[in-house]
Amino acid sequence: MSEKKSYPTRAQLKQRPGRLAGTSWGLFSSPSAGAPDKIDAAKRVQAATSVRLGETFGLDYPINAFSPGMSKTRGAPEHHIFGNHPAHRDDYLDNFYLQGSSQIDGLRHRRSDEVGFYNGVPDEQIIAGTAELGIQYWSDQPIVTRGLLLDLAGYVASLGQQLDHQGGQQLPFSLLLEAMNHQGISVEPGDALMVHTGWSEWFLALSPEEKSRQRDSGKATGLAQSEQLLDWAWDSGLSILAADNFAVECLPPVANSPFLDSAPNDRGMMHQEFLAKLGLPLGELWRLGPLARRMGQLDRWDCLLSIKPLNLIGGTGSPANATAVL
Repeated sequence: MSEKKSYPTRAQLKQRPGRLAGTSWGLFSSPSAGAPDKIDAAKRVQAATSVRLGETFGLDYPINAFSPGMSKTRGAPEHHIFGNHPAHRDDYLDNFYLQGSSQIDGLRHRRSDEVGFYNGVPDEQIIAGTAELGIQYWSDQPIVTRGLLLDLAGYVASLGQQLDHQGGQQLPFSLLLEAMNHQGISVEPGDALMVHTGWSEWFLALSPEEKSRQRDSGKATGLAQSEQLLDWAWDSGLSILAADNFAVECLPPVANSPFLDSAPNDRGMMHQEFLAKLGLPLGELWRLGPLARRMGQLDRWDCLLSIKPLNLIGGTGSPANATAVL
């Protein structure tokens, strides 16, 4: 068996020269692979041992669930069905935003204001029809690994509290550590972490008018921007970080975000650090409530997780098509 590959820590990444500083560029088997490349065959075999009951959970909401949603540009798709003769039916979609519902961000989704797109791919190559950094890479080589669910909503409830989704609660890294300790979760290289906050279920229960007001407020519960979170996400070996909220990270970003200068277009968000520098994909708006409740009943938090994006050459993102198997 081949020796497992080791990677520099994020602190060591910051010592790389020039444009490579703080990036994982050139460390993986393909320029388009990113952190899912940390999942090897042995990891997938290990992940299969998490299947003990044979229960399956689809982790995607309907593609039109978030209408209106938090995005001011992503509308709901229009589904058309037609027939060429009385015995035939076919269909197509108009206005289909690939990141409008449960989705995975591709490495094209964000460029770094400092160094550009992941692996230094020139801006002019990030257009429809080109393959560089496209979502099709993870369709050709699906992400299959051990998934761990972190039930932040459940942990906070155990403390007699609840998350303030209307106020867009900012969730500090220390809260993640507390919840992981409470659940006995230990992240290993190649794992995928799914963070359950309850945000999507809360938002989808609002009236259309309330959803629009929440969108206009610009507030969404999420992980607080911090260097410590990024250090941990990379150093622990995560292959993907997913959540059931709008952007994984909180909106608006924390006032003292360490990325205010490096991400001025995003007001200090971490997306550029995750995607353009580390190549670590983010999953957003995942349907984690049913899985979290079942895992809570079982008092176990691991599963076999598969993610199979659309095979769209050059896509910047895709419905996650994520499945958990217990």
